Amino acid sequence: MLEDSAGGIAKESVPAAAPGIQGGAASTPQHSTTNVHEAGVDEPDVVKTDGRRVVTVSRGVLRVLDTATRRIIGSVRLLDAQQGWAPSANLLVQGDRALVIVPDVYATDVKRGPYPMPSQPSTRFVLVDLAGAPRVLSSELVSGSYVDARMVGSTVRLVARSVPEIKYPQLSGNPSEQLQKRTRAAVLRAPLSAWLPTYRITEGGTTSSRTVECGQVSHPRDYTGTSMLTVYTVDLTGRLGDAKPITLAADGDIVYGTTTSLYVASNPHWFYAVPMAASVPSGTGKPVPPKTPKQPPEQTQIHRFEISGDGAPRYVASGSVPGRLLNQYSLSDYDGYLRVATTSGLSDTAQQSAVYELNADTMARAGAVSGLGKGQRIYSVRFIGAVGYVVTFRQVDPLYTLDLSDPAHPRVAGEIELTGYSAYLSPAGDGRLIGVGQEASTQGRTTGLQVALFDVHDPAHPKRLAQLVKNASHSNAEWDPHAFLYWPATGTAVLPVNSWDGGQYSASALVLTVTGSKITVQGTIAHPHSDQQAGISRAMVIGSDLWTLSDTGVQVSNASSLATRSWISL
Repeated sequence: MLEDSAGGIAKESVPAAAPGIQGGAASTPQHSTTNVHEAGVDEPDVVKTDGRRVVTVSRGVLRVLDTATRRIIGSVRLLDAQQGWAPSANLLVQGDRALVIVPDVYATDVKRGPYPMPSQPSTRFVLVDLAGAPRVLSSELVSGSYVDARMVGSTVRLVARSVPEIKYPQLSGNPSEQLQKRTRAAVLRAPLSAWLPTYRITEGGTTSSRTVECGQVSHPRDYTGTSMLTVYTVDLTGRLGDAKPITLAADGDIVYGTTTSLYVASNPHWFYAVPMAASVPSGTGKPVPPKTPKQPPEQTQIHRFEISGDGAPRYVASGSVPGRLLNQYSLSDYDGYLRVATTSGLSDTAQQSAVYELNADTMARAGAVSGLGKGQRIYSVRFIGAVGYVVTFRQVDPLYTLDLSDPAHPRVAGEIELTGYSAYLSPAGDGRLIGVGQEASTQGRTTGLQVALFDVHDPAHPKRLAQLVKNASHSNAEWDPHAFLYWPATGTAVLPVNSWDGGQYSASALVLTVTGSKITVQGTIAHPHSDQQAGISRAMVIGSDLWTLSDTGVQVSNASSLATRSWISL
C-alpha cells in the first residue's frame, strides 16, 4: 500500500457550458446544458440535451426525445417495474453513449448475489447505446454506496464508499479493555476479502466478478475513517470492462472536480455521547465514575486525486481543515491552491466561519481568513477567480467578498448586511451575482423565496441592485443548483417554485429576466395535473423553446411568450 509522503482581483465571468451530448449536425440549435460548478466538468443529472435530443431517466426507464418533432423516439427499461420506487438515477451522456448511475440500495449485494437486505449498499452503472433504438451494452455492480461522479471529455470518474465486512463482538454493559481487545482481535482476524471493494461486470451475456487489487489501495498518513473510497474510471467510448478502479482507505461524502483533479471530502459526523451508569467493581463497594467517550475533532478531511488523461487516477495527498463543509461549492481549485470554506462550532453562539488556502500538491495549509459571521453558519459559497463570496446567516445576512489573490494572506475585502440569505450564488457576468434563497424578518424568521441581484464589480463595496420576494414559497434551486437555469444570451433565469396560498399548494417554474440592474418576472409555467400540480425539477433552453421537466412529463413552451407548444407525457 502507498502512503502520502507530505503531511489584482480577477473579474467575474460566467462559466462556459459543460460538455454534454455532442451532436454533429450543423442545424443543431443553441441550447443550455446542466448547471455545473466548473467549466469543462460535467455532473450527473436526471436530464441531458445536445439540442437535437433530450435524454432523461425516471422510475427506471431511460427515454430519448427528439427536439424537432417533440416526441419520444426511444426508451429502454433499466430496472424491473417493481423497482420503480428505487432512488432516482442520474446520467452522463457523451455522443451516442449514456452512463446511468443507479443507487441500488435494496437490489443486490455484490459479494453475496441476490439478497433481500444487503449487508451494505451497492451501486449499479449501466452503459447505454443511444444510436438508433436505445439498448443496454453492459452494466457494472459495485460494492458500496454511490457518492458522486464527474466527467471530463468522455472520461467519467465515479466515487463509491464501502465499509469492511467485519463481525464485531456484541456490546454489553460498560465499554471495557476486554471489549476493546475482542474488537481488535475481530479486526485482525478479518480476511483481506472483508476489506477490498468488489465489483461485477455483465457484458455480452457474461458476468465476471472482480476485486480491487491490493496494489491499487492507498491510505493517507493520518487515519481518516474506516471506509474505503473507490474511484472507478469509465471511458464512454469504450467498455465498462476496461474500468480501472483505485481505492483510498478513508471516509468521504462530498466530491468536487476540475479538469485535472478530483477531490473527495469527509465532513465530521458528530454524536453526543451519553455517559453510562457508574459501575461497582466486585469487592470494593465503591462506584467507579463512568467514562464519556472522547468526541472526535471537528475537522474536514480532504483527499486529492490527479485525473489528467484518461487512465486510472493517482492519489496525491490528503489534508484537513477545522470545521465542516456546506457542499461542493465550499471547495475551489485555483492557481495551484485549494480554497476551502467551513463553519466551526455546534451552538449558535459558538459558530463562526473561515476560508482556508491549501497547497494543492501537498494539501498543506498556506493561509486562512477566519472570524466570518460570528454566531452564524455558512449558507452559500462561490469562488470566481481570485475572489470568494461567502454568505452567513442567523438573523441578518452578511455577504462577504474575499480577496484571495495572495494565498498566504487571504482577507475580507468588503461585506454587505441584509435581511434573509442566499442559499445559492450564480455568476451572471459583468460583475454581477444572482442569489437564490429566503427573505427573513430582522429576527431571522424566513418569510419566503427571494431572488437577488448583486453588483460585485468592486469587491470592497458590494451592493444589492434588485430583489424579488415571493412569500410562503421556496425553490429546489436553494439546495440543488442543477434546478437553476441561467441563459446569458437573453438574461433568462428559471427556477422551480413551490408555494402555499390560503392552504393551497402550487408548483410551477418561475421565469425571470435579469438585465442591467433589474429582475423582471416574465411569467410562470405549470404542468398539467389531476389532483395537484407536478413539481418542475429542470428547465432547458433549446433554440426558441423553453423545455421544463417534471415527474409526469416534459412541457415545451415558447421561450418569449411562454405559450405551451407541446406536452410529452412520461
